Amino acid sequence: MRLALSKDGESFDEPKVVPTPKNFNEAIKAFKEAFDEVAKGESVEKAVGGMRGPFNNKKTIMVNSSMLPDWNDKPLKEEMEKVVGAPVIIENDTALVGMGEMLSGAGKLAPPAGRGTRIGVYITVSTGVGGARYHNGVLDENRFGFEPGHQVIDFKNNISLEDLVSGTALEKREGKKAYEVTDPAIWDELAKTLAYGLYNTILHWSPDVVVLGGSMIVGDPAIEVELIEKYLKEINTKFPELPEIKKAELEDFGGLYGAIAFIKQQKELK
Repeated sequence: MRLALSKDGESFDEPKVVPTPKNFNEAIKAFKEAFDEVAKGESVEKAVGGMRGPFNNKKTIMVNSSMLPDWNDKPLKEEMEKVVGAPVIIENDTALVGMGEMLSGAGKLAPPAGRGTRIGVYITVSTGVGGARYHNGVLDENRFGFEPGHQVIDFKNNISLEDLVSGTALEKREGKKAYEVTDPAIWDELAKTLAYGLYNTILHWSPDVVVLGGSMIVGDPAIEVELIEKYLKEINTKFPELPEIKKAELEDFGGLYGAIAFIKQQKELK
């Protein structure tokens, strides 16, 4: 968990980082302790909570989570609002990190000449694979969220992109943590596989920029962005040019930047 308080709606104080318990009740307890330390008794107007989905369509509970099964169908929004004492907006964590990158990080660029819109995509490759799409830093409307990591790459065996390139998948195949895998050939193959998944996403979403983040991209060792670009150029047969491919810049706190931006956008829409 990463928590921070914003007093001006533009920046945030020193973040508090604590482990995320897999047990739901323990997680709420840990959240309360961290929140109390961050808020220091100050009243809060509104909060945004970014976490791994998927959620129900009202975004009040988590459903079908394989990483946090004990959280499924629990009153997530309700319990968080009890702690905060104010309305809580729940959004996919990857979506918030991506928003931070689009507005304050690697994706922060002006729209192309002749167009008023800049379309951005954020993809994270970590223990899982997730992502989202944005217009000028605003998250696209959706019903249940975005799940580009679950696109099927091997339809005969129903194997997804996440099953092939995530840190969890790599550990399962190699029998050791991703950061312990040093064979360049393995990382090269990961770059090639990820390029195919990204190409599908580029064809579907037609972005100006794709920002890549997550421990499998920004860690050491990592899937090299230059290799991904190389394979994308070899794969591309449809579009006259590919979008910019960039590495995330906001490290572990992209979601906090995104949360501030999300609240500002919600106010502007009212």
